[in-house]
Amino acid sequence: MKQQIIIHEKDNVAVRLVEENGVPAGHKAALRPIAKGEAVIKYGHRIGYATQDIAAGEWVHTHNLRTALSESAEYTYTPVSCPVEAKAPRTFRGFVRKNGRVGVRNEIWILPTVGCVSRVAENIARAARQHLRGSVGNVLAFPHPYGCSQLGEDQDNTRKVLAALACHPNAGGVLVLGLGCENSGVNEVKAFMHDYDEQRVRFLVCQDAEDEMAEGLRLVEELIDRAAQDARTEVSAAHLIVGLKCGGSDGFSGLTANPVIGGFSDALIGMGGTTILTEVPEMFGAEDILMDRCRDEATFAKTVDLINDFKDYFTAAGQPVYENPSPGNKAGGITTLEDKSLGCTQKSGSASVADVLSYAQRVTCRGLNLLSAPGNDLVASTALAVSGAQIVLFSTGRGTPFACPVPTMKISSNTPLAAKKDNWIDFDAGPAAQDASLQDMAERLMDAVLAIADGRYVKSEEAGLQDMAIFKTGVTL
Repeated sequence: MKQQIIIHEKDNVAVRLVEENGVPAGHKAALRPIAKGEAVIKYGHRIGYATQDIAAGEWVHTHNLRTALSESAEYTYTPVSCPVEAKAPRTFRGFVRKNGRVGVRNEIWILPTVGCVSRVAENIARAARQHLRGSVGNVLAFPHPYGCSQLGEDQDNTRKVLAALACHPNAGGVLVLGLGCENSGVNEVKAFMHDYDEQRVRFLVCQDAEDEMAEGLRLVEELIDRAAQDARTEVSAAHLIVGLKCGGSDGFSGLTANPVIGGFSDALIGMGGTTILTEVPEMFGAEDILMDRCRDEATFAKTVDLINDFKDYFTAAGQPVYENPSPGNKAGGITTLEDKSLGCTQKSGSASVADVLSYAQRVTCRGLNLLSAPGNDLVASTALAVSGAQIVLFSTGRGTPFACPVPTMKISSNTPLAAKKDNWIDFDAGPAAQDASLQDMAERLMDAVLAIADGRYVKSEEAGLQDMAIFKTGVTL
């Protein structure tokens, strides 16, 4: 059994796989003496500076390592070659929609335009589930507290999110449920719905209905009747759009789960498919790597704006840009934001960056896309669904039960977590720390993702756990 992993030949620390000499599993140990002020190297890159002399074999963590990052940085485009092997597309059986987009689920979604009717939406969904038939898998409501008392871009973001979900291919039918006096009412949301199928979307304003429950249930039953006739059709995996996210990371995340996801991402892109990487604050410290992988200077400039705009978001609120990692990350062996980001961005594989998306923007370019959204698990995962992901891959070293509006596949970075939380974890990437190759694990992950696209439920779906969260950025009136 391996005792430690040295990720890159330039590294001066190794990651311990088992606790030894006071260094916990998943944490870093010095490979040689490191002098105070010297750079600590992991993944072949600097993850911070030693704050004191560190002996060979000594534990390297928060007590003797600090970030090397600052609020501002200058970026230069230094393009690197990003070849991705072309692969014969595999297939899955999905629901082909009128506009050509493909869903991996056939559900009825109820979207409240304002928090005031969120519970009404949930009550309608609960009552409608007894009428499920045909290929309709579920009726889901997605409550949220917004849709009113918002201004400007913040208000438009709420409208864009709701409009995007109303047009999502995983929904075979949608009820947009309004109150009637809110800022982001039915008509305002409808204005952002540019290519929806009128036969599959219904609108209801509660203040206009004598009995909103009865009327809402009637409309949902109509949607079920139509969607029940939908059938799965074999299509190319090139139609897949998969979101990439991590949360509750540990010292193994950048060694196992994230690079396995990166191998999957490269393979899907090699088949003509699309992946989306988000959580911008967890790109800080690794952004240069992503920038150099941009396919052209215009994409590089958009990536610079993506990073700087998020830094400005932090500083405008008077908050430090690099106040990361979380307590759970540190307990798992991650020390600095560079440490976290270099592990986090392993999910992007080695493909070139094809495009950069603003929050709530739908993906249009095949290949690897970067999306503006925060690190918060539910907000970021929802953002991936809003941009078009039919499935989200979520790697974790600590575990979490949550899920966003689309199937959210949990991938554990270590085998003990997978064994302990079998009701949460869908795929164990832990063997990649021992004898299993990253390529083999990525191929196994591809098989699992295609099975989910074919209709197999993930653990969170089996538990009835699906939710959504909107990125709130402005004042509340």
